[in-house]
Amino acid sequence: MSPTKSTVEEIRQRFDAEVERFSNLETGQSATIDAPLALALISSAAAQVTPSAQRVLDLGCGAGNYSLKLIEKLPRVGVTLVDLSRNMLDRALERVGAVAQAPVEAIQSDIRDLPWDKLAGQFDVVMAAATLHHLRTDDEWRGVFAGVYRSLRPRGSFWISDLIEHDDPHVQALMWQRYGEYLAGLGGDAYREKVFTYVAAEDTPRSVPFQLELLRTVGFSGIELLHKNSCFAAFGGIKH
Repeated sequence: MSPTKSTVEEIRQRFDAEVERFSNLETGQSATIDAPLALALISSAAAQVTPSAQRVLDLGCGAGNYSLKLIEKLPRVGVTLVDLSRNMLDRALERVGAVAQAPVEAIQSDIRDLPWDKLAGQFDVVMAAATLHHLRTDDEWRGVFAGVYRSLRPRGSFWISDLIEHDDPHVQALMWQRYGEYLAGLGGDAYREKVFTYVAAEDTPRSVPFQLELLRTVGFSGIELLHKNSCFAAFGGIKH
């Protein structure tokens, strides 16, 4: 990791302390523009594309919000939860396990360190919400996307909701200004600076074109952009 960025351990510690906030979508994801909409779109798209899904992999599951939403639409789907934070995993296991009608398991891991070869062909849906922006190098991005592709069964799908950047610096500056105005409207200038500070320390987002092209490169033949607003987007790929 770059020395100018937070370490994996520092990021884990921050999320260990944020479990209660992230257990409520409205408060936990307030810094994410259109978070409830992205949640609804991704769960609905996954259910429509793979209505007979038996197993979902939730990368960076946090407190389990996305798995919970998917189970509303696919009540018999089994869930594998992955998160860096043990505290987040425990809460997700508690919440998802309370409503799931199929097995729920948890893996505490950095997504870069997952045993992708062992996970090959095990899942029908993979979801990654507010997770991939913690990846750093191109090799890390390629490795995770390729691993996700291998983990999916035919007709499986991979859905992403995340902070993104823009390739043109002028557009990036415009969208970042808009995002700052959104944050200030939520909690004032102090809240905006708090969010900007941890984004600068922890995150390395990539553009939508970069990620859509990466989906194609690793093998996804069906690419869908569900939603984009300012510095956030929801999109995915289908393994035909």
